[in-house]
Amino acid sequence: MSCIFCKIISGESSSKILFRDDLVTAFRDIHPIASTHILIVTNRHIDSVNELEPEDESLVGHMVMVAKELAKQEGLAERGYRLIINTGAHAGQTVFHLHLHLIGGRLARFVA
Repeated sequence: MSCIFCKIISGESSSKILFRDDLVTAFRDIHPIASTHILIVTNRHIDSVNELEPEDESLVGHMVMVAKELAKQEGLAERGYRLIINTGAHAGQTVFHLHLHLIGGRLARFVA
């Protein structure tokens, strides 16, 4: 298993977990582009949005709801935040494990 997100989920690689349940795990991005940059990853390895099946619809909705709660906990709900899922290398996906970026606060660099 060489996927860094799978290693974080399994505890093989260290990361400060902000949220975990049966479906997703959330932790801070090690290369943040804003003062708040959290990744919400599926516990089951799924390469990208392109690999989702119809039965995964509720999983994606759950990811968004977890992001909403984390944004509230981080004090971003009132000011605003971004949710981004990159799909494929040309879209900027660098880890091929489905994940949602929760980005808010002061940007360190431009995010398209």
